[in-house]
Amino acid sequence: MSQIKVGLVGAGYIADIHAEALASLPNLSIDAVADPVIGRAEQLARRWGCKSWFDNCADMIGQIDAAHVLVPPHLHRPVAEPLLKAGLHVFLEKPMATSPEDCAVLSLRARESGAALGVNQNFPFHPAHQRMNAMIKANRIGPVRHISLTYNMPLRQLDAGQLGHWMFLEPVNLLLEQAVHPLSQIDDLLGQAVRVDAQPQPARVVAPGIELITSWLVSLQCEHGTAQLQFALGQKHPVWQMSVIGDDGRIEADMLNNRVVASTPGRWLDAADALSNGLNQAQQLCRESMAGAVGYVGSVSGLSKRNDPFFLSMRGSIESFYKKVGNGERALGDMGTRAVQVCSDIARRVNGPKARPRPVPPANDARFDVVLLGGTGFIGRYVLQRLRQNGARVAVFARSVDNLPAPYHDPAVGLFRGSISNLDAVRDVVSRAPLVINLAHGGGGGTAAEIEQAMVGGARLVADAVLEAGCRHLIFISSIAALDLGKHGVRVSMETPPDPNAEGRAAYARAKAIAEHAMLSMHTENGLPVTIMRPGVVLGAGTSPFHSGIGLFNRETHCLGWNGGRNPLPLVLASDVADAIVASLDKPETLGKSFNLIGDVRLTAREYMRALGKASGRPLQFHPQSTLVLQAEEIGKWIVKRIAGRKVPFPSYADLKSRGMPAEFDCSNEKTMLGWYPENDRERFLQQSFATHG
Repeated sequence: MSQIKVGLVGAGYIADIHAEALASLPNLSIDAVADPVIGRAEQLARRWGCKSWFDNCADMIGQIDAAHVLVPPHLHRPVAEPLLKAGLHVFLEKPMATSPEDCAVLSLRARESGAALGVNQNFPFHPAHQRMNAMIKANRIGPVRHISLTYNMPLRQLDAGQLGHWMFLEPVNLLLEQAVHPLSQIDDLLGQAVRVDAQPQPARVVAPGIELITSWLVSLQCEHGTAQLQFALGQKHPVWQMSVIGDDGRIEADMLNNRVVASTPGRWLDAADALSNGLNQAQQLCRESMAGAVGYVGSVSGLSKRNDPFFLSMRGSIESFYKKVGNGERALGDMGTRAVQVCSDIARRVNGPKARPRPVPPANDARFDVVLLGGTGFIGRYVLQRLRQNGARVAVFARSVDNLPAPYHDPAVGLFRGSISNLDAVRDVVSRAPLVINLAHGGGGGTAAEIEQAMVGGARLVADAVLEAGCRHLIFISSIAALDLGKHGVRVSMETPPDPNAEGRAAYARAKAIAEHAMLSMHTENGLPVTIMRPGVVLGAGTSPFHSGIGLFNRETHCLGWNGGRNPLPLVLASDVADAIVASLDKPETLGKSFNLIGDVRLTAREYMRALGKASGRPLQFHPQSTLVLQAEEIGKWIVKRIAGRKVPFPSYADLKSRGMPAEFDCSNEKTMLGWYPENDRERFLQQSFATHG
């Protein structure tokens, strides 16, 4: 196959995985990146050594041979269709499109132009699925008759309340976003579904006025057998398993743990055969588990190439597409079309809850009392509630303003879509009110430098807009992560400055500290009317209680402490944080000052986990750890990464100690200046902390 020049359309999270897979395959090069946010396109291009980036994918035509379309699903057809018409090979991220009709149009355009059209249905290329398929083709279990598949998975966006995500806007979208994974595996083994029966489970209330169907029972009659799919999202315990039943045995595949075990009858009498079969399965399970552990160690140490199942599935899917391109095969995305058709068939079985209509943009001359930047997040919802209780008219500015709960549809609330990296959008909304609350994170990035640029750059941009508009007060929401909290017995008050040694901290903490310094400098030098608020470990309905401030939750049932877990933690309710923020708005005496927002109920990590376990009825465990041992482990990881050639900074012991937060907070001045009275009753505090998890 001759060299193929590839362009990436869309610079979101999945683009880096596509780029890494492409870089690992021969005869493929990344020659262009396109994204409407030109800065994101440039960052992605530079990370992968690409010298061309654009804000419009049309500008790539003529420079590339193939395009990976990695934009949100509702944009797949409008973006891919002109590329196919231009004769470019197109590889679409799943789902292929949002309707069977759009899939048909894209396939037609590929036929007309002679271009190849592929869809990233990557999980048939999962290593466990591949091994299972090889067993079936080797006739280990005879003809396959039935597949039982359980897809019981958490959903990060749902847990975080990010209901403006595309997948929550229509009932079919959740299926298109997630169900295509198990459906593609069934399709790969049994062929096209010719009959679909589906039963939705009752809708769940995920926010005031918003319901979602997140669980389905699906029965499929396929070309070569039957299948049952239990599909459930937003679950606590992740399970993704397939049981393939043939005339002469069964194969069990665990996708999450990358294990495959076959059970076939032997020549012995029943009792002896059961023993032999059990021992054989145990041997297979041990072998598969050991292979997974060895592969992980090899990948992390650099002794082998990246080999985690997700990456291998992505690489296999992309490699398969380009093999077809190289062989001149007419790839037309047939499996992608079939997956979308099944999702549409399932969704038609119910007249499910609909998303709220998109908000009408406020009038050009609309004025408000307060601008709330980043106002759709966890804390923002509480702040909006407090502001409206006080009768304030509020302009809410956020990246997504779709599918918001009932309080955001109040006539006194104006919704503005935008990012704090967009100066014109920020100028427009900030000019509409004298008071500004900046809760916006600023975005992330692939590197520490990109995170810092987004967070600090966003904070400065907002501050410049506030000065230009002549606003009376800016409340900048920082975090106690900006402080050095690693020393026992040290008293932290509102006079405590951001960590003076922030350069040695992790990316988030360093960026918060630098942003605080920038705000205070602009206050001193430019007269910026700013007050800084540093919430502690914020709890309450609307966020997960499995907070990283308590410890490291590799699994929800096991919390690995940042230390011994005996020091009181700086906990605070989101409602109390909102009270403090709103209270400061009309207090000019707070200008130029920083306030630590810590509640009066300060449990240790051990006490917190016991209380959470009692409230949730789950077997939660806290595992105390030595900070010195943790640092030794981090140094060990650093050595391995350096041996593998990765340029990573030496782990900061100060940062590790600060995560345990043994320092003591004194918030007496905050209470006095703000007239602030956080919840001090332990039982009421716990009830509100675990309100959605009891």
